[in-house]
Amino acid sequence: MSIKLTLWVALGIIIGFYFDVAPLLPLLSMLFLMPALFWIGKKQHRTGFPYFEVVASIITIYLGVFVVGISMGSGMPDHYSKSDLKQEKVWQLKVSEVLKPNKFFHRYVTQIITSDNEQASGKLLFSLSADSTVKQLQVDDEFLIYTKPEGIRPPLNPHQFDYKDYLLKQGIQHQINTNYGNIVKKEHAPKTLFGMASDFREHIISKLEKKNFGTEELSVVQALLLGKREDISETTYNNYKNAGAVHILAVSGLHVGIILFLLEFLLSPLEGLPKGKTTKLILVVLLLWGYAFLAGLSPSIVRAVTMFSFVAYALYLNRPTNSFNILALSMLFILLIKPLFLFQVGFQMSYSAVLAIVWIYPKLQKFWFPEHIIVRKIWQLLSMSVAAQLGVLPISLFYFHQFPALFFISNLLIVPFLGFILGFGILIILLTLIDYLPQFMVDSFNWIINLMNSIVRWVAQQEGFIIKNIPFDSAQLLLGYLIIIAMVIFLSRPRWKSALVFFGGMILYQSWVIWGQFQVHQKESIVLAHRTKNTVLLHQMGNSLSILTSDSSNIRNIADNYAVAERIQNVDTTTLQNSYRIGDKKLFIVDSLGILPLEEHMDYLLLTQSPKINLERVLDSIKPKKVIADGSNYPTMVNKWKTTCAQKEIPFHYTGEKGYYTFKF
Repeated sequence: MSIKLTLWVALGIIIGFYFDVAPLLPLLSMLFLMPALFWIGKKQHRTGFPYFEVVASIITIYLGVFVVGISMGSGMPDHYSKSDLKQEKVWQLKVSEVLKPNKFFHRYVTQIITSDNEQASGKLLFSLSADSTVKQLQVDDEFLIYTKPEGIRPPLNPHQFDYKDYLLKQGIQHQINTNYGNIVKKEHAPKTLFGMASDFREHIISKLEKKNFGTEELSVVQALLLGKREDISETTYNNYKNAGAVHILAVSGLHVGIILFLLEFLLSPLEGLPKGKTTKLILVVLLLWGYAFLAGLSPSIVRAVTMFSFVAYALYLNRPTNSFNILALSMLFILLIKPLFLFQVGFQMSYSAVLAIVWIYPKLQKFWFPEHIIVRKIWQLLSMSVAAQLGVLPISLFYFHQFPALFFISNLLIVPFLGFILGFGILIILLTLIDYLPQFMVDSFNWIINLMNSIVRWVAQQEGFIIKNIPFDSAQLLLGYLIIIAMVIFLSRPRWKSALVFFGGMILYQSWVIWGQFQVHQKESIVLAHRTKNTVLLHQMGNSLSILTSDSSNIRNIADNYAVAERIQNVDTTTLQNSYRIGDKKLFIVDSLGILPLEEHMDYLLLTQSPKINLERVLDSIKPKKVIADGSNYPTMVNKWKTTCAQKEIPFHYTGEKGYYTFKF
């Protein structure tokens, strides 16, 4: 029952999010249908059409629409978007989450308290110019700022990561960019539990920094135990990513699951006492949430601890058949409180991995049960790793487009010892807090983390086993799960029906790939990408891509993203010319040399590298149908050109504002 309820709520969340349904309509619908459900429940017979189940499903869908409407807040009367966002106002904001900074900004998720002294609700992305002399804001800090929010820029290049959509799925639609001098910080802002947990985590980190840990080792310790990944170097992070072990650097389901089973083992003697199992359950759940507090109560750790609190209850019941229902119940509980978690990659991968382990792992153990204990333990670990990898494989390919083929090596070498590493690390934190940490323990833990980094580095260096740039779209995601589910069912109990579903899924998958390749071979397009200080034209002819550019040194991300999404197999780079024909249309490129075409009535005039020309005279002489400027130009010159084109009533496109431009044949 809980599985069906969770699926219907998830469907309601998807409907409410993508159709932007205000919460009032589903609330009224639920209130109207509840008496009808009660009446149907009394009148319905056991046989016949299941009216009760249908109405209950509809109410549950409305519940999902309602909770996501409340979470998004845009339909609420006091939401900030209801006010005039074109005017500058005094905003009172409270930091709710500290995000990973970049080279230019410290970034935060902030809750709106007031707008011009009127109560308001909603979330804003807040970015402060990076300044090493200024202390960063912390969770629960409150401040005032006089400004107006800006819209979040959509992706400027084709198939680029859509940061606007990513933030929208966290309920964030606008941002404020400023520097520290423009805010007025409030003294003695009220503290929340999340703020106290964040302060406690920072206190732990400040104490650890005084110990003789290596810089790289300390950054991994902070990520491994406290969920703070901001200080990890890009090289180390890429090593873990390429080795298929990046999940170790995020305090998530893996860590909490290991801690749960450690606690289950350590507290097992309590089961011999009267009501010992109940006492053990309460202690396990309290200690899990204690660890969550230790790690700062970040969204990922709260999600993981909530899920494994329900898993602890499932272990308490000791009924394996209830595992799916308990997991579904935990998902339902989380989605009713934080419905937007449904769109987060971490949430999707956590539940996919755990569900796959619960379902597939026992089947693999039945398939082969070695008698030798060492072989058996290795097989158990490999089985769990394979089960988890099957669970997350389609999602991983969909979002990251790569597959570390040696994932089982890194898991086999690290995961068996991760429980010891986590336990040792928590002990070190506790001893650090009471200022009783001996140096030999620091040196030992430092050596252990360094060894783990070295193992991961070695695995990551086996580049031949890292399959990158794998095209994988949403249809392949769904068909991939269909194939995996059908395959596991067929291998568990070979039946004609499961065989038909499995082979049918394989045929559909191959057909979709072939159809995609057919569409690619029929396609030709020319796209002007946006790149600062550079001009990049992407010319696709079937499954080949020619990159026409003035500088080929900084185009890798653009080329890779485009090639993966469009299933490109051949890529070459050539030097940009001044004149091109696009079908029956003419494109002329004016660069810093300021060379102009000799002919009139140009279809496209592309301005690059800030040419020193009198655009008004150029427009009068050439008479182009459209003027385009890319990211290689100075913004001040672009603004002048935009004004000139508006006066001449000639369409103007700037890639830094409107994004990439696709030329029409």
